Amino acid sequence: MSSPEIASLSWGQMKVKGCSTTYKDCKVWPGGSRTWDWRETGTNHSPGVQPADLEEVVHKGVKTLVIGRGMSEALQVPSSTVDYLKKNGIDVLVLQTEKAVKEYNALAAQGAKVGGVFHSTC
Repeated sequence: MSSPEIASLSWGQMKVKGCSTTYKDCKVWPGGSRTWDWRETGTNHSPGVQPADLEEVVHKGVKTLVIGRGMSEALQVPSSTVDYLKKNGIDVLVLQTEKAVKEYNALAAQGAKVGGVFHSTC
């Protein structure tokens, strides 16, 4: 299964190719996508993305995970979260969301087993 292309991104809205849902924040992985609901893990801008936010995508067998920190990079990514990914043998890219989407789409187009979590506002 291939990682789906992120078809569009604007403030507060993301579309994934082949999916009719418009997301605010989303998770993507080879063969799927869904809403990233911060309430599930109690995530806030600070301390930011926790391993619990990424477990679902990690368990899909990704080799690279791209984290979009928001348009103004307000979403934090603690070193403990990066360490969690590295301990699982996963390369991680932490970028401003527009750059993160471009990088994710480039990797997906190359056939990489890439996943991502993306914050589409601040």
